[in-house]
Amino acid sequence: MDTHTFEIDETFNVPRSKVFALFADHQSFGKLLGAPVKRIKNSNQADPNGLGSVRKLGIGPIGLEETVTSFEPDSLIEYTITSLSPIRNHLGRIRFEDTPEGHTRVRYRISFDDIVPFTGKLVSAGLEHAIRRGIKQVPRLA
Repeated sequence: MDTHTFEIDETFNVPRSKVFALFADHQSFGKLLGAPVKRIKNSNQADPNGLGSVRKLGIGPIGLEETVTSFEPDSLIEYTITSLSPIRNHLGRIRFEDTPEGHTRVRYRISFDDIVPFTGKLVSAGLEHAIRRGIKQVPRLA
């Protein structure tokens, strides 16, 4: 079993609260990734997309469920895959910070272990490509 990790570090001239809202809302997060995403379980916090909420990515039986495991408004979102998947020990961490220029820095890190040998590199490359492509849309969508 191999561990795979990548981090995307981008800065946007958009207020942090707007950038955070884009990533926190499951539907707009789906638009960012270019994949259908639907919240299937609400958080019991004030924000229905917060701690304990579950989203489904994909269509029909071809989909993954992710559960939000950490939620600090305008600062941090962490989530993990909680449905059957070809990867294990998945952790997505998105950190939001202000820069000295008043911009918003987003650090998006994903790590996971592959179960089937040699599939992790493909999964990692695909995920990273989708997120890098999607994150460029932040100024337009936020």
